[in-house]
Amino acid sequence: VQLQACGGGLVQPGGSLRLSCAASGIIYMINNMNWYRQAPGQQRELVAVIRRNGTTTYADSLKGRFTGSRDNAKRTAYLQMNNLKSEDTAVYYCNADIRTTMWRTDNFWGQGTKVTVSS
Repeated sequence: VQLQACGGGLVQPGGSLRLSCAASGIIYMINNMNWYRQAPGQQRELVAVIRRNGTTTYADSLKGRFTGSRDNAKRTAYLQMNNLKSEDTAVYYCNADIRTTMWRTDNFWGQGTKVTVSS
């Protein structure tokens, strides 16, 4: 199983980016798909949880600016980030709980995509 994240880049303060995370491989079912981020010198933090039914949970500090979604048929999760601020600069990682068989669930990480917010 692989998670491939993309969509990062350089954006000015106040701008927007949309990150994608696609899962591939032998997959029976994908449960939660999550976004984390790690800023330079900081610990990795949870950004959003996107459940299979589409419901979401966000870090309190990001509510209203970030929106998570997913397309189960495409095995892909998205993170729409609006009104970006310099403190959003980080490497963003996707993470997922994936059932590879009916009886086994493992947690997987993507490689990360870098987001830089700067003028």
